[in-house]
Amino acid sequence: MDRKQHWEQVYSTKASDSVSWFQEHAALSIQMIHNTGLGKDAAIIDVGGGASKLVDDLVAEGYSDVTVLDLSAAAIAVAKQRLGQHADSVHWMESDITRANFPVHRFDIWHDRAVFHFLTDPADRQAYVERVMRAVRPGGHVIVATFGEDGPEKCSGLPVVRYQPDALHAEFGDSFLLVAHEKEAHHTPSGTVQQFVYCYCRKGNA
Repeated sequence: MDRKQHWEQVYSTKASDSVSWFQEHAALSIQMIHNTGLGKDAAIIDVGGGASKLVDDLVAEGYSDVTVLDLSAAAIAVAKQRLGQHADSVHWMESDITRANFPVHRFDIWHDRAVFHFLTDPADRQAYVERVMRAVRPGGHVIVATFGEDGPEKCSGLPVVRYQPDALHAEFGDSFLLVAHEKEAHHTPSGTVQQFVYCYCRKGNA
């Protein structure tokens, strides 16, 4: 089963609020987006946002240029149905992040919670970073959250890569300045705790 088939099956067979990564409100993500200091017209992309409720909170706060990218059409459908008429104000992209095609310097803020750690192949991680370099404007903001060094070794039956903040930053290279990092103990719907690490970087002006 390839990546897309896997995630289509997940979101076609499980309730979006029952998967282990579900958050009613992505509080730390919202806090980091606020910490960028950008206005409500900032161009934001949520990578792997699919059925996540982050988009709901962004729209409710008045952010006017939000893009959600996900590999799964079923996940996007869940979010669209939940948002109702507000779904029309969001840009939706169904694509594999390692193959997605973005306009140059399209986004002010790149957000990813729980996609990057699934990229166990170095070539996929390189392709991901290349897309960040293309899509984020110079001086733009990059927020990426993965399982921490003491997080799970697998998620949704798939292997993951666990990171310390410095190692996660190193994947992006010297073109990105590490501004801050935070740990989060995520409580899953089933009651277990998963350790996440969030890195907030600024892309260089070059």
